[in-house]
Amino acid sequence: MLNRMNERLPRMLADLETLVRCESPSHDPDAVARSADVLAAVGAARLGAEPERLPHGCLRWRFGDGPARVLLLGHHDTVWPIGSLATHPVTVEGGVLRGPGCFDMKAGLVQAIHAVAELPDRTGITILVTGDEELGSPDSRELIEAEAAGCAAALVLEASADGGALKTERKGVSLYRVRAEGRAAHAGLEPERGVNASVELAHQILAVRALADAGEGTTVVPTRMTSGTTTNTVPAAGDFAVDVRIRTLGEQQRVDAAMRLLSPAVPGSRLIIEGGPNRPPLSKSQALYDQAVAVAGRLGLDAPGQASVGGASDGNFTAGVGTPTLDGLGAVGGGAHADHEHVVVAEMPRRAALVAALAAEILTPLRPVRAASPGW
Repeated sequence: MLNRMNERLPRMLADLETLVRCESPSHDPDAVARSADVLAAVGAARLGAEPERLPHGCLRWRFGDGPARVLLLGHHDTVWPIGSLATHPVTVEGGVLRGPGCFDMKAGLVQAIHAVAELPDRTGITILVTGDEELGSPDSRELIEAEAAGCAAALVLEASADGGALKTERKGVSLYRVRAEGRAAHAGLEPERGVNASVELAHQILAVRALADAGEGTTVVPTRMTSGTTTNTVPAAGDFAVDVRIRTLGEQQRVDAAMRLLSPAVPGSRLIIEGGPNRPPLSKSQALYDQAVAVAGRLGLDAPGQASVGGASDGNFTAGVGTPTLDGLGAVGGGAHADHEHVVVAEMPRRAALVAALAAEILTPLRPVRAASPGW
């Protein structure tokens, strides 16, 4: 398996360069649609099968007539705006590929496609690639959950953690907008007639920040804030965003209840709380990780480490419907969303071989007994 993946490396590298050169910022539907076309062509060439075209730039390959048993999951949208290639061109030097979106997560898509292409029996495998993950998957969440429900495993081809570690735990995410409404007045002539929304927001920011619990790994962070209109007017309205990361559903529920109990501190002001839980936590899938380590050993690969991370992915959704989920099976490298984003080229066939062998092993007890395929 590993030898055959090494033979595939030139094609994998060419496919990755093709995908990275097609810019696909999440906020640009036309760019995402173009990227879906390019990805569909790459996948069809390697898999010998056209994908289903789904709304919002999603693509799906299903193999076999029965139910899906292993879901390979990824996304092709990125955070990089159109024109990023002018300042961050695709380069391959010293065994490292650089380019916008290469690590997060177009290399993972290439590895998934080549992994499945190498399998002698693909029955029961689904590859699902979405186009809005960097936005929080507002349009694809239901699709992801439906595809994952009932599967024996979801293998998420998001980029690895440091050193190639697999992501066995991801925090859940809640997102809120706290809006304060007051009353405008001239800041110099009669400020006492106003109700200051900025002062109300200041009180609420401190209250929200106090909901964090370091011992539980819960972070509650007020982020972007806007308020007022001019420098000489008492602000009549303002708002701030809140980013919450949690390890357990209990903590997610606690913070959500507390957010909805926030009350005004400035007389005459009014609060509006919007938002709520966005992604459930991805709890540890130790058995699936242990299986991946055993498979790596049989392939002659070093055992991948495991990591708990604060960032969320679509793997949170698959875990949320009860499907054992292993994340971070994609590229080894670093610099997601940053100027130094890169992929270690030599690791691409190794990770593809791991995904292929792991998927095949998960499927084996679910299939009828048959003769072993030559060369496996």
